Amino acid sequence: MQTPDAIDRLFVPRGEERPRPPLILAPMAGVTDLPFRSLARRFGADWTVSEMISSQAMIRHVPKCAKLALADEGDAPLTVQIAGADPAAMAEAARMQAGLGVRVIDINMGCPVKKIVSTGAGAALLRNETLAARVMESVARAVSIPVTVKIRLGWDAATRNGIAIARLAEASGMRCITVHGRTRAQMYEGQADWEAVAEIKSRLRIPVIGNGDVRSPEQALELWRCSGVDGIMIGRAALGRPWIFREIAHYLTTGRHLAPPTLEERAALIEAHYHVMLEHHGPRTGHLLGRKHVSWFTRGLPGGAALRESLNRTPTPEAVTPLLRAFFEPLLQARAA
Repeated sequence: MQTPDAIDRLFVPRGEERPRPPLILAPMAGVTDLPFRSLARRFGADWTVSEMISSQAMIRHVPKCAKLALADEGDAPLTVQIAGADPAAMAEAARMQAGLGVRVIDINMGCPVKKIVSTGAGAALLRNETLAARVMESVARAVSIPVTVKIRLGWDAATRNGIAIARLAEASGMRCITVHGRTRAQMYEGQADWEAVAEIKSRLRIPVIGNGDVRSPEQALELWRCSGVDGIMIGRAALGRPWIFREIAHYLTTGRHLAPPTLEERAALIEAHYHVMLEHHGPRTGHLLGRKHVSWFTRGLPGGAALRESLNRTPTPEAVTPLLRAFFEPLLQARAA
């Protein structure tokens, strides 16, 4: 009997060994580095995906690419997302990553930002079904590990060809497809169309992951039930709230809510994560990226806006820990009173 690979182990049929769908951290540029993926894993994410990496940069051995694909022992199955519009370059990039121990390759066909689509990559591939199929087929043929793809519903409201692209993905050898329930024209505005995601799910045999507007355990349950998707991907809702994965997992399994981290736990988590960012990226980049995470973590807390203003005026890491402790101390005292 063939040993189950990474995809087979993730997508156990509903009602058998897994009482809920796997919960996946969405790949987000500038966000899903190793420290944040590790944090999401710690809080219950079943699967994480690297930041998008340009296939052209990868095959030119741009040093930054190696950093984007860094993993640790807990980052399994290690999944790297690649982007590009040249089938040969995409295939070579996939081969390189497979040779380095990556377990799953994900193809980006959903990124809506201008600098990506202007090269013909990301969501731009949705407008060229022939090229999209060639890219997927080339990558699938190039490696023996599973290849997956992330798409949107189409380029705009007039060209919602998500079903056609999804069928091409299945025919091209993709082992799984993630569907963000918006068009490229919507960017991240408006409401994700989970009825359209459900329609795509109904047309395919391969696993389908739904993505878009999952912000609470209740939403996750409703969208899972209405769409029948095999997995749920969470992106922006995890920023500053990585524990959303364990909250959703607990709710889907038990029907009960799980308490969020205490204020003390949140304060310790923020400080620890900031210092992990410094260790991983170095003082300068770690500080710049770490400030973003601190800002996300403190959203909704009294005085959070003032803290964020102070952080943005802080040019070096040394002042961040005192700022954080000064911010949390009165909150903790008030909570204890």
